[in-house]
Amino acid sequence: MELGLEGKVVVITGGSAGIGLATAVAMVDAGAVVVTVSRGSAPGVGEALHVAADLGEAGEPERAVAEAQARVGSIDVLVNNVGLAVIRRLEDVTEAEWDLSLRLNLLSAIRATSAVLPAMRARRAGSIVNVASTAGRRPSRSMPDYSVAKAALLAYSRQVAEAYAADGIRCNAVIPGPTLTPAWTGAEGLAAQQGDRAEVLAKAAAARPLGRFAEAEEIADVIVFLASEAASYVTGAEWSVSGGAVP
Repeated sequence: MELGLEGKVVVITGGSAGIGLATAVAMVDAGAVVVTVSRGSAPGVGEALHVAADLGEAGEPERAVAEAQARVGSIDVLVNNVGLAVIRRLEDVTEAEWDLSLRLNLLSAIRATSAVLPAMRARRAGSIVNVASTAGRRPSRSMPDYSVAKAALLAYSRQVAEAYAADGIRCNAVIPGPTLTPAWTGAEGLAAQQGDRAEVLAKAAAARPLGRFAEAEEIADVIVFLASEAASYVTGAEWSVSGGAVP
């Protein structure tokens, strides 16, 4: 399959770990000029540029986009992947926690998208992929603020798709289920927050129709496809990659 990503400039937020890192590797393999953005250090997977930024802060997504444009050229693809999920009850979420969750899981994507749109509209070409979650389609009682933010991200993706289709810009959302990344499996990850890590992971995996967690690379493959010319007639879509848990 011809992806048409050779030489394309691809910016990936949250690109130094988990799904973002797997996407960076896949994009590099596809010949793209990859820019990773995260608070951490450069992942060292062949990216052309790494921008250190706290994407939950106002102005940081715009700064990262501006730096990428100045150093590697016009952005062809934006992957909004950065996010944060914490196990807690709805009644326990503080206003500060709501604020942080919305900034990282929703506003970071809105800000980065707003920053890339002018140049994409001028060129009449561009692809945006937003990484949502099954929690945005079927709210999780244990991740209420995350669920609300990701549901809003799905709505925003559709808004962008419809508003800018005539400008040659496509926008799609990917809906991963539980995935074997540090966000789930780490010492302070979602599994550890719920009890015995091994038991929680086994129970969550068994609840998937396919009986297992996704690998980060399986999510990345769908992101790359949606970003590519192979999906040139796909926009406004929500692609579930959940092992059958959420349609």
